[in-house]
Amino acid sequence: MIKSINIQDARFPLAKGAGSDAIHRDPIYSYAVTNLVDDSGLVGTGFAFTLGEGNDLVCKAAQFYAEQLKGKDIEELMSDFGSVFNRLSNEQQFRWLGPHKGIVHLALASVTNACYDLWAKKRGVPLWKLLSDLSPQEIVNTLDLSYLEDELTGSQALQLLTDNQVGKEGRKQIITQGYPGYDTSIGWFNYSDEKVRENCKKAIAEGFTAMKLKVGSTDPQRDIRRSHIVREVAGDDVKVMLDANQQWTLPQALKICKELQGMNPYWIEEPTHPDDILAHKTLADAIAPTKLALGEHVPNRIIFKNYLQTGSAGFMQVDAVRVGGVSEFITISLLCRKYGVPVVPHVGDMGQLHQHLVLFNHISMGHEALFLEHIPHLQKHFVHPVIIEGGVYKTPMEPGSSCDLKPLN
Repeated sequence: MIKSINIQDARFPLAKGAGSDAIHRDPIYSYAVTNLVDDSGLVGTGFAFTLGEGNDLVCKAAQFYAEQLKGKDIEELMSDFGSVFNRLSNEQQFRWLGPHKGIVHLALASVTNACYDLWAKKRGVPLWKLLSDLSPQEIVNTLDLSYLEDELTGSQALQLLTDNQVGKEGRKQIITQGYPGYDTSIGWFNYSDEKVRENCKKAIAEGFTAMKLKVGSTDPQRDIRRSHIVREVAGDDVKVMLDANQQWTLPQALKICKELQGMNPYWIEEPTHPDDILAHKTLADAIAPTKLALGEHVPNRIIFKNYLQTGSAGFMQVDAVRVGGVSEFITISLLCRKYGVPVVPHVGDMGQLHQHLVLFNHISMGHEALFLEHIPHLQKHFVHPVIIEGGVYKTPMEPGSSCDLKPLN
């Protein structure tokens, strides 16, 4: 059973220019870390991602949630985790601070992710294998489907998972093949044009076939120039994504996105405010067939449901360290599978946890193994950092979710 808990405020300053985008010019990559220690000495580690200030607030909220798990057996907890998640996320006083968003929901993600890590370690398997070996009913038991009944009931989720058992064995080939990655670090916002050019060449030499550039400059011509630099270096066969990090208003986005279509972007990401579902719908219709990608700042399954209902995005970037953790990530992946929309997570975890989740998405749900974002800046801080060779994520084999951090200084 869970004997003790330990919450840590972990912050990691970055090299000059790294991590910068049109909104977040000087980020400090940070984790609100939950450690759940069971009576056998196993430690389940989970975290939520922030950019520095306020990380301590998420830690305090995580302490509140984690305290409620003391004395619980992890197998018993996870056998009906959907109910546990529902109860914690709707705790009346904390719910007022959300609901299901912001500091309290980030904190719940940290605690939820620690539960899944401990569960996998208790069974002695990597998280992707634990999840892939669960029966459809066992998966549904871990999910909170409340407020989704108009789109996804428990019986519908069960049927969707059951239907996708067909072909599951064949899809397990991804374990030996590895999951494709894309390089999101070639074009941070503060990088010079020359550094962007050099990074593109390096990414191609390393085997990446997709990469991303930050846009959203005060001068749109800077974005257009830099996007064409990437296209020129990468060539026509490489997928190039553009990410505005919410910088534009809708009128601005309508104008600049049409100009950016000239370099044939694979997607345009977070073009405007993440809460403005109808603006994204208007923009998506205006720039079709170019597709939008979003989800980095979408906090919960209900808002993802609304985006799917309006057909606003061609790619969903749900992040398990932004929404309520692995449980809500799986719920949203099921919604996306129903709508036929690819899940390409944002990786606030640097891909550590998500390398497990995309394998599960592909194997058990039949999601396309498109690619997974790769951000290398915090690799040295993990006990088992992701391994990418030839632009491909190698399948992790250690028990757990790959989220163990080295001792903090």
